[in-house]
Amino acid sequence: MARAALAAGGAVGPRAARVLLGMLLSAHVAACGEPAPEPPVTPSGDGASAAEEGVGNPTYEQNFVFASVSGDSVFLVPWIMRTTVYADTVVREARAWLERSGTWDGFYSATWATPPTRTPARILPYGNMRLLVQEGDVVDGIIFEQGARRLELALGESRASWGGPRGEAIELVAGAAYLSDQRVEGVILHLARASSGAAPPGGDWALLASGDSLVLVLTADDEHGRAEEPTYRGWADLGQEERAWTDVTVQWTATQAFPPARRDVPVSWRISSADRQLQGSLDIVAADIEAGVGPGPLLPVRALYDVAGEISMEGARYPVRGFLVHERR
Repeated sequence: MARAALAAGGAVGPRAARVLLGMLLSAHVAACGEPAPEPPVTPSGDGASAAEEGVGNPTYEQNFVFASVSGDSVFLVPWIMRTTVYADTVVREARAWLERSGTWDGFYSATWATPPTRTPARILPYGNMRLLVQEGDVVDGIIFEQGARRLELALGESRASWGGPRGEAIELVAGAAYLSDQRVEGVILHLARASSGAAPPGGDWALLASGDSLVLVLTADDEHGRAEEPTYRGWADLGQEERAWTDVTVQWTATQAFPPARRDVPVSWRISSADRQLQGSLDIVAADIEAGVGPGPLLPVRALYDVAGEISMEGARYPVRGFLVHERR
């Protein structure tokens, strides 16, 4: 197929129409037999009327995480992109990191504003971030290039795809990361989700892998620390078969203080599904934690973790490594 690189300022649509068009263009996405809600393409409210009603700003997330697991080591390249819709502007954020041998390297960070649009969820390249697309506006890769430094994620064939009740669209694809002349094979998680602004955006999420035998995705329906602790959903790709859980608890078993945000952050987790068929534990290997800006006294926090642990699934045990995002807004 023909491929073309989009320069900064160009727009690109969803990678897989069967997954993302269901979320972003109001088709129904099925999740364990349940129809997903239809997140709005345009803001649900703006200006004084929205403030009076307590309605927040619609947000759209597009997250791509490359993971290559070999034995007890992992190589991670997460791209985290978020769009927030305001009355007269659209604010976009894109961040990227490379993590290996316990060291986090934040190699790309940009925040910029664009005029209002009917399709705010579309990904826009910017600065040193470019996109590769196939015919039909299908995302094929993400490229960072700055001087002699070049890092590319190449998305291959789809392995599995699922949808969640809040409009999540989740896809696992075979992928590769290119660092200069080095090629690393792995799996890429594409997690897209949206919030209308009438409810908080989704909570923590994780990508865990055990070699080629298991890939597990966990997503929370809300942030930790609210009146009720969040419920997670889980999806597993076992190669020849898949599993799904609608009621998973992810409990913090240890925390540590993070003074810049005046919050505690998790450093150890226990996982258990309601049917007890999925269980496990995770511990931190390395983390990149940063505080956001806010009126205080508690500030927003985003923590990216390289985690290791063990997952038990229907009696089989899997050593896992992977990526976990914890966020409090």
